[in-house]
Amino acid sequence: MPAPLPQSLRSDARDNRDRILTAARAIFAAAGLDVPLREIARRAGVGPATLYRHFPTKQALVTEAFAEQMHACHAVIEEGLAAPDPWQGLCAAITSLCELHARDWGFAMAFASAFPHAAELAAARSRSVAALAGLALRARRSGRMRADVTVDDLILMLAANTGLRATSPEARVAASRRFAELTIRALSGPSGML
Repeated sequence: MPAPLPQSLRSDARDNRDRILTAARAIFAAAGLDVPLREIARRAGVGPATLYRHFPTKQALVTEAFAEQMHACHAVIEEGLAAPDPWQGLCAAITSLCELHARDWGFAMAFASAFPHAAELAAARSRSVAALAGLALRARRSGRMRADVTVDDLILMLAANTGLRATSPEARVAASRRFAELTIRALSGPSGML
C-alpha cells in the first residue's frame, strides 16, 4: 500500500497532491503511461517542482495513482477464487479483468509492465498473478479448462486486451467484453463451454 501522508501536510499541499493524482489518473487512463510528468503538472495546475515534491519519480506517481485499481484487480481474482464453480469463477474474473483494463489504459499498461523500481506496484502485481495462477489451476483441475493453459497464457490474454483500440471508452469496453468471450471459448476444455 502507498505510504501514509504525513499528518503535518498543509491543506494546500494536500489539495495539490490530490489534484496531481486526479490529473495523473485521467491522463494515464486516456493516453497510457508515456505522458510526460510536465503535462500532468500542467493539467493539475501545479508546477513541475510541486509534482516532484510529492512524487519524486514517475514510478512513485504510477504506484499511488493505481493503488485502488490494483486492489480492485486483486479483489476480482479473489471473487473468482471464492466461487463454488472454479470454471465460472475464472470466466467471471477474465471478463471483469478485461473490462477493468479496458476502462483504464494506463492501469492496463502498469499491470502488464514490471516497473522494477516501484516495489509496491510490483508486489501487488505479483500477488494478483499468483492468485490468478491458483484460479487457473482450480479451473484446469475441474476439467472445464484446457489442460495446456498456463497463467502465462492468461497474462498474454490481458496484454492482448490492452492493445484494443476504439473510438470511445464505451466502444473499447464493448470490444473488451467480446474479446473476453472469445478468450473464454479458446480456454475451455470439452466440458467448459458456457
